[in-house]
Amino acid sequence: MDSPKDQDLYVSNIFQKSFIEVNEEGTEAAAVATTCMATAMCGYVVEPPPPIDFVADHPFLFLIREDLSGTILFVGQVLNPLGL
Repeated sequence: MDSPKDQDLYVSNIFQKSFIEVNEEGTEAAAVATTCMATAMCGYVVEPPPPIDFVADHPFLFLIREDLSGTILFVGQVLNPLGL
C-alpha cells in the first residue's frame, strides 16, 4: 500500500469475530480480522491424533493450538455444558 511520505499510517481499530463448533465429526473454527488476512501452504501432511473420550458434563476451558509452533489460536470456556 502506498502512502504519501508526509503522512504516518497506523492501525486505529482491529475487529475480530470468531466461532468454534465441536461435534462428533471434529472441530471447526474460524476467525476474521478486519486488518489483514494471510494464507500459506506448507506442503506437509499431519496425521490426526486418535480420538479420545471426553465427557463434557462439567464446566471446562479449551484451547486450540497449532501443532508445529504451539501457537494458541483459540481459547474458550464452557460454563454450562448441559444447558440447564
